[in-house]
Amino acid sequence: MAANNKSNNESATTEKTAAPILIQIGIYATILFISWLISEFFVKTFPKFPLPTPVIGLVLLYLALTFKIVKVEWVDSFGGFMISLIGFLFVPSGVQLAGTLGILQNEGWKLIIVIILSTIVLLVVVAYTTRLFIWMRVHLFHRDADVDSEDQNK
Repeated sequence: MAANNKSNNESATTEKTAAPILIQIGIYATILFISWLISEFFVKTFPKFPLPTPVIGLVLLYLALTFKIVKVEWVDSFGGFMISLIGFLFVPSGVQLAGTLGILQNEGWKLIIVIILSTIVLLVVVAYTTRLFIWMRVHLFHRDADVDSEDQNK
């Protein structure tokens, strides 16, 4: 009986708890502010190479999560809320696109060609990047290329 209580107490202490919503908003706001500063620095330093603030923010959040500076449960529920709003957030873009239908009629075939070519380039780059990471995993880290085997060991 005492062993059961001990294991229950241990599982309760290791259970992941979400951060309060204001803390989550603060984490996102801090990352966005730092991203904006970096973006402004790049615009002033390299005027022909502007970096969008959201892209920098995604990279910073990824790095913070990867290096365990920020835990997933600290940003999970607010991130889910923001994802649920994504359709609403893109409505202004759709309205602006509808307002430029004349441009789409005149330049539509160029847009289609660019979309097809960029999709092909994206697929090729993703394939070769994945191939590079698998090669690095096998040859540099001397690990098996099968990722599923690690999940079974845990």
